[in-house]
Amino acid sequence: MLRLRNLFVLALMAGVFFTACNGTSKKKTEKAATENAATGSVKSEAIFPDWSRDATIYEVNIRQYTKEGTFAAFEKSLPRLKKLGVNILWIMPINPISEKNRKGKLGSYYAVRDYKGVNPEFGNLADFKHLVDKAHEMGFHVLLDWVANHTGWDNKWITEHPDWYTQDSLGHIISPVPDWTDVADLNYNNPNMRAAMINAMKYWVKEANIDGYRCDVAGSVPVDFWNQARTELDAIKPVFMLAEDADNMDLLKKAFNANYGWPFLHIMNEIYKGDKTSADIVNYFEKTYAAYPKGSYPMIFTTNHDENSWNGTTYERLGDAVKTFSSLTFVVPGMPLIYSGQEAGLRKRLAFFEKDEIDWSDLSMSNFFHKLIQLKKDNNALWNGNSGGDFVTLENSAMPKVLTFSRQNNGNQVVSVFNLSPDPVSFEITGSFQEGTFKEAFTGQERTLNGIFKLDPWGYQIFVK
Repeated sequence: MLRLRNLFVLALMAGVFFTACNGTSKKKTEKAATENAATGSVKSEAIFPDWSRDATIYEVNIRQYTKEGTFAAFEKSLPRLKKLGVNILWIMPINPISEKNRKGKLGSYYAVRDYKGVNPEFGNLADFKHLVDKAHEMGFHVLLDWVANHTGWDNKWITEHPDWYTQDSLGHIISPVPDWTDVADLNYNNPNMRAAMINAMKYWVKEANIDGYRCDVAGSVPVDFWNQARTELDAIKPVFMLAEDADNMDLLKKAFNANYGWPFLHIMNEIYKGDKTSADIVNYFEKTYAAYPKGSYPMIFTTNHDENSWNGTTYERLGDAVKTFSSLTFVVPGMPLIYSGQEAGLRKRLAFFEKDEIDWSDLSMSNFFHKLIQLKKDNNALWNGNSGGDFVTLENSAMPKVLTFSRQNNGNQVVSVFNLSPDPVSFEITGSFQEGTFKEAFTGQERTLNGIFKLDPWGYQIFVK
């Protein structure tokens, strides 16, 4: 749950310093049953596993991760990811990809031919189970990417159960969106299809012992389906559920723990272009506070598989402020995401339908992300949902160029100071400010703060106590 209060006074004590489409047979778009403010007053009924409270999620693109592009080859990277510090591995879809109407040579991961099958490109069921077991042994938790909204065109359901699909007035099965020509839209008015879908989701929890799902275009599937699925999955083991959606807060009342922070990503992109300011970040969290059921939160990110492939790398969109905005995602409310290759300074758009291996020759960003992950783990004020602290805006003399805010929880406080502009700035936090001696985490040096700051273009400072 995100909570925001505007304060003008901050007392800083001694601590540590960190620098640096749809058819007529299915209603695909559901209007929220309550207004945002009312939704925000409701406590989420979802189970929040203890292991998710301070977690950072890592998106795994098996196809592009290694030359082999297999589960076994990726498994060799687990020790490095353990050292990096990530907790949750979100593995992009592992199911066989349809050949009919396929896009590109290898096709989209999201055109599923068999919900209980494994893409031979990646290995077999035994290979996947071995990967999950090894990940669990090393302390990771594993989310599987799930595509419940549509299937590929040669999925056996199409020939065996055509009534499970959305059809036009002539009885032709249609795609969910005109451009999504490689997939067929499922009809959630059909109870038998719903039961088969939940059965397939339960299969992977039982058979491979996965820990939950990231659910593709979750907002295009009815909320009551997700609620039923969550209940049946939790009966097997408590799971974590991530919705690819940023609008329907009803999804977070029971079925999902977290959704996508798409608006926050777009704000960061626009700030770098000079079209938005720190005031838009404050407004985002004010709206988030009003909308999210208590306990739930967004996943916060600077990139993911969609953003990288279709809209550009972080360096294309955020330029010389990549570290600034990446750091911001670890100190605002929400669960931070790292996409495959970010720790290697991913500077190319990975092809979506073809083989396009990540270049791992330069891991210089790994230490940067490791320190951010550790910062989050070490400070409960930065933990996720109800386990973390409020977002408290601090007024400063350089607003809206500069964003200053505080979060505190159970005696722990984190204060963040970000220059979100290409200009150097000198400013002070207005109101009372208690001086203190702080230690820089990167340099180990101590300095006395008096409420007056000077930051380079896109500079930032993070203080903790």
